[in-house]
Amino acid sequence: MSSPTARAAPSVPTSRGSLPVILAGFLALPMSMSGASVAIPRISAEVNAGSAATQWVVTGYFLTASALMLVAGSLADGVGRRRVYRIGALAYTAGSLVAALAPGVGVLLGARVLTGAGAACILAASGGILAAGFTGPARIRVFAAVGATAALGLALGPSVSGWIVTTVGWRLSFGCFAIVGLLLAAGSLLLPESRASVRPRIDWLGAVTLVTALTGVLLAISQGPARGWTDPVVLGAGLLGLVALTAFVPVQRRAANPVLDLTLLRHRRFMGWLLATSLTAFGYGGVLAFLPTYLQAPAGFTAGQTGLIMLLPTVPMMLVPPVAAVLVNRGVTPTALITVALLVLAGGNAWLSVLTPGIDVPALAGPLLTVGAGVGLAMGVTDAQAVNQVNTERAGMAAGMLNTVRGAANAGILALFGGVLITLVTGRLGSADLAGRVVAGNVGATPDAGRLAAHLTDAWRITLLGVAVLGAALALITGLLVRSTTTPGAER
Repeated sequence: MSSPTARAAPSVPTSRGSLPVILAGFLALPMSMSGASVAIPRISAEVNAGSAATQWVVTGYFLTASALMLVAGSLADGVGRRRVYRIGALAYTAGSLVAALAPGVGVLLGARVLTGAGAACILAASGGILAAGFTGPARIRVFAAVGATAALGLALGPSVSGWIVTTVGWRLSFGCFAIVGLLLAAGSLLLPESRASVRPRIDWLGAVTLVTALTGVLLAISQGPARGWTDPVVLGAGLLGLVALTAFVPVQRRAANPVLDLTLLRHRRFMGWLLATSLTAFGYGGVLAFLPTYLQAPAGFTAGQTGLIMLLPTVPMMLVPPVAAVLVNRGVTPTALITVALLVLAGGNAWLSVLTPGIDVPALAGPLLTVGAGVGLAMGVTDAQAVNQVNTERAGMAAGMLNTVRGAANAGILALFGGVLITLVTGRLGSADLAGRVVAGNVGATPDAGRLAAHLTDAWRITLLGVAVLGAALALITGLLVRSTTTPGAER
């Protein structure tokens, strides 16, 4: 197994068009996720489904992507990163096309699963290509560009999709991403091929065990609030996930070429950067996925207006990541930057608890800009620092693990955030089904609309403050984990 310590490796020749192609993927894939959240109220109304079902349009994408990311990274190391990128782009195209044509919520969710599988291949292969092709300060700058692009995609998704949904409907919003997938597949011709110097055998048993573990645990978390924690489906999924997670460790220890090098888990700084990645998703994922629904009902903004409001975090998320890279290359410690970033993100969540059904755009601007600044600062430093801890021979696995953690954190926060909202509203209304529909934006113009909106707003405030308090505490722990034990100035 490869050592977790970083060591220099020769660069892989890169074509002039490779970086734009990779950045295009990091722009489009986050847009596909965040944009789908704007369409949830329309989808829910058309297919007559509650929050527990329609929110899986977003959660299913993240769950699949996170479960397969590490597998895709190891596969890319073995069979070729460009090849896996191309396969992923084609799967992403097919999933988006099926989503656009889906006759019902079941087919739609299946299509989003396929889209997530394609996204896993694209992201893991892209990270491996960049890690193998760039070293030193250049690697920090490149990954900062990736962070800025991904943040821009997340921020643009609601506005672009909001405009499309308002103009021609939610189906065409998925159809547009099918076209993007075809362009990414064509762009893969410009990417350099790279793989590990010794082609490893793929650890299929480890891959299946990991996918089962993540799927079971996240399925239980997401369905628990709506079905009840004693429901057979919830208990069965949770038990299956925990058993698979327990079995994963001995399976990896016996594997000649494990899908996850367990020695990485003993590397304090690498684990710290993984925690930082998780906290970034924790602080932004719930707001990104659920706030568009609240802004439309009960706040009363249109889908197009909601998309524009969700652009507020865009400027700091675009501008801050390159600044973070410059600061690191000029001597500011990554430990200080990530600690500040996560504290700013927690502060933005606390500030956003001013939510009210009558809120206006100026009142939203401060907290959303603060959240965007925290995300941008974190994304500008985490990826490069995490990849710097591993051997370049396993760049695909490292990128896959980083994106697995990010995807799992996103899927987890979507499940937890939505679950907490539904649980809190259920406690006020006494009906999980009604609570699910309220959280999904189906407040309606009824005599009870004001009361339902008030209950939903209270649930939002409690949830946001909980995210802020927990995020601030974990930010300090992250700072302790990633701090260097070497001489001053050696931390890069």
